[in-house]
This record gives sequence, structure tokens and C-alpha cells, in this order.
Amino acid sequence: MPIFRPSLSRRNGQVRPFAAIQRGHTPPSARRDKGIVVAVEIVFETHSLTEDNENGIATGWLPGRLSARGRALAARLGIRYRDTDLAAVFVSDLRRAVETVQIAFADTPIAIHLDERLRECNYGDLNGCAIAVLTGLRSRHIDLPFPGGQSYRQVVTATASFLNDLKSRWDDSRVLVVAHSANKWALDCLLDGKELENLVGSPFEWKEGWVYVLDRSCSELSQTKQ
Repeated sequence: MPIFRPSLSRRNGQVRPFAAIQRGHTPPSARRDKGIVVAVEIVFETHSLTEDNENGIATGWLPGRLSARGRALAARLGIRYRDTDLAAVFVSDLRRAVETVQIAFADTPIAIHLDERLRECNYGDLNGCAIAVLTGLRSRHIDLPFPGGQSYRQVVTATASFLNDLKSRWDDSRVLVVAHSANKWALDCLLDGKELENLVGSPFEWKEGWVYVLDRSCSELSQTKQ
């Protein structure tokens, strides 16, 4: 399992053929044959369950650590994806996300790319606070950074930068992205047209993976508030 620091170049200049990850999802190459233009198909997963998650702590930019149950869930994540011929895996460089993919893709040749643009929102002075405290403050920090930290809009900006690089360098590929709830909201905004205000104010509903299509025909993704 090779692990690389931020790099969006193709491994050895090649992208291998790939099979559908989930039933009902057609690989980009097959859609291209049907005349549908696709750049990248993104499967998004959040990092696995952490000790902070179980204790009601908002980790933010702190490293975090998977719980025993989280390590078991990370192994299950690997079972879901390791034999689907992914072109690459991109992951937040925060420890809890890296630990997730290390467990999931141990003893596999899948290239892992760490990228700081996939970090959770930096809560600044509130990194490590109780989730109950953070929940009541989130809507105030869509555009206004947390004291000593960043805003949710800045997470969208960072995610947009990542997606623009992904689109230009990994066309006609399927990749797995493992990151955090704020990055999921950013993808919903950038690729599904949802409003950040509505996402931040709603409970985060976890499931086993979300699929997004990053269309080659779309212009460079916006990195600022519209």
C-alpha cells in the first residue's frame, strides 16, 4: 500500500481499467462509449468511527484516533472497495483518516495520496470541544471563521481546488476520497448545487459511501461565495 504526500499525478503515468464499485453505477469508460462525457467518478467515504465520535467530541484539526469499533469498520470499508480496481485513493492528512485507509487497504497495491485540502473544518479554539457546543455555533461560521480557525466556506474553497486538480489529471477514472463531514458538504455544494447554509444546519447522516460525478465539460469550480 504505497502512501504518498499530496500528489495528483497518475501512478507511473497510467490509469488501469476499473469495474463498477456499486451495483447500478456504470464505470466512466462505459458511459464514454455511450456518448456521455465524464471526467472523474468520485466515491466519498468519511473516516471511520473515532474515540472522539464515541465520546461526543468535535475533533476538528486535532489528529483523532479510531476506536476499536472504528478499526473494525475500516476493515469493512476495505472489503467494499479493495477489489474494485480503483485508480487511486485520496485522503485527508489528519491521523484518523490516514488510519482508516491504512487499515482498509493494507497489503494492497492501491496508491494512497494524502492531501491537506481534504481536512475537516478547523474549529480553532474549539478544536476538541463538545459536539453539543459546536452544533449550536456552526451556522454562525459559514463565512465567518471560527476564532483561530476557518469558516465552512473556506473548506469549500479548499475542496474546489482539490477537485479542479482531480478533473485535470485523473480524467476517465474512478477514485475513492476519504475525508470528513465538512468535505461531504463541500462536495454537495460544488457538485450537486446544494446550499451550504442548509447543509451546515442539518444533522449529518452517515452511510456507506456517496457517489459524485465530476464532469469534464464543467468550467473550473468556484472557490468563493456566489
